Amino acid sequence: MEERNFVITGDIVHSKSPGELETLENGCLVCIGGKSAGLFPALPGEYRNLPQKDYGGKLVLPGLSDLHVHAPQFGFRALGMDLELLDWLNKNAFPEEAKFQDCEYAGLSYGMFVEALRRSPSCRAVIFATLHTPATVLLMEKLEEAGLVCFVGKLNMDRNCPPYLREESAAVSLSSTREWLEQSESKLKSANIRPILSPRFIPSCSDELLRGLAGLQKEYGRKRPLPLQSHLSENRQEIEWVKKLCPQSRTYAGAYSDFGLFGEAGPAIMAHCVWPEDEEIELIKKRGVFIAHCPQSNTNLSSGIAPVRRFLEAGLRLGLGTDVAGGVHLSVFRAMSDAIQVSKLRQALLAPEEKALGLEEAFYLGSAGGGAFFEQAGMGRSGSFDAGNDFDALVIDDMNPVSGLASPLHLSLRDRLERLVYLAADGNINAKYVRGLQVL
Repeated sequence: MEERNFVITGDIVHSKSPGELETLENGCLVCIGGKSAGLFPALPGEYRNLPQKDYGGKLVLPGLSDLHVHAPQFGFRALGMDLELLDWLNKNAFPEEAKFQDCEYAGLSYGMFVEALRRSPSCRAVIFATLHTPATVLLMEKLEEAGLVCFVGKLNMDRNCPPYLREESAAVSLSSTREWLEQSESKLKSANIRPILSPRFIPSCSDELLRGLAGLQKEYGRKRPLPLQSHLSENRQEIEWVKKLCPQSRTYAGAYSDFGLFGEAGPAIMAHCVWPEDEEIELIKKRGVFIAHCPQSNTNLSSGIAPVRRFLEAGLRLGLGTDVAGGVHLSVFRAMSDAIQVSKLRQALLAPEEKALGLEEAFYLGSAGGGAFFEQAGMGRSGSFDAGNDFDALVIDDMNPVSGLASPLHLSLRDRLERLVYLAADGNINAKYVRGLQVL
């Protein structure tokens, strides 16, 4: 195995908190056994015999985390953007996902997705696959080969979806999920890729199926955390649908909780949360549920603008998601700039009392904020260079005259980061490290 003890030198930027960047020009980062030993203005003597990688003049950033992305939708990103969520699912998402019953097609599509993810700024991702077990295991194997750290979920759907993409019953869905969990355990050779339970959302899962998934999470979680991902309050029409399906529950979040799927049996992450009620925000905080904020998807599918400022002030845990193919860019840098921009619109048009996000906050969400989910779910903390974190890092040549990013201005490291975020220049990644191993 490649040695994971070395030193990187370069222009280092990472988050100390949602409102604070730490910058270090021509600084040193030390990796010991795939973990960060810290960053230093000058290399301490105890590390001077380590191999050194000189990235002088280049930006060195922590690896980013994409908390919500649909791998099988990668092939039709940027199509059907004139539709709202439920129509978009029926016209675009469901027909495409049905193709993944064919492992040859799945291999072709997932190969493209994994290579794009490897070349993106994301070192980690939380991924939806389809309901097809063989194709989902294939995706997990490809991600493992790429050296990334990911949670991957086999979908569950046994109602309110096309017959060609509907599991026969709750019992069949639960049986295939158990089979997939066992295959994941036996076929994967590293600890980089792990399963995450993935009921698509409450409308597509029967009460019996939701209760059964809670049982699986509790059962398998005795050995190590088995997290769960789903969607919450993305679209007003969807919310009204859930009220009709679950009249016994006070809220959409409460419906998940009533089935035991809201942090009761293990870590949970919910995408979107565009239209939360006050009671739901309180429940999200109480249960430690993560929110995956997906600003581009919420714009493309006319869902709305999530109240991220309220989430931050309430002390909720959240990060960013690209939500391909509701979102069309597999770049968390783009998600950062989108998050800032939609928060400005929310302040201007909907909630003048809610301060818009700044660069520091958006960068935190895409790095340390999202990386904290992996720690909660037993996969190691990432997203900053604090000592003890997994060594996930990006090296970006933003000053090369042919990069498209160069400027005649004298720029601070914060300035350079801001331009990188707004230009979403993923093509300028020179090197990428995940847990101390170079994957790009």
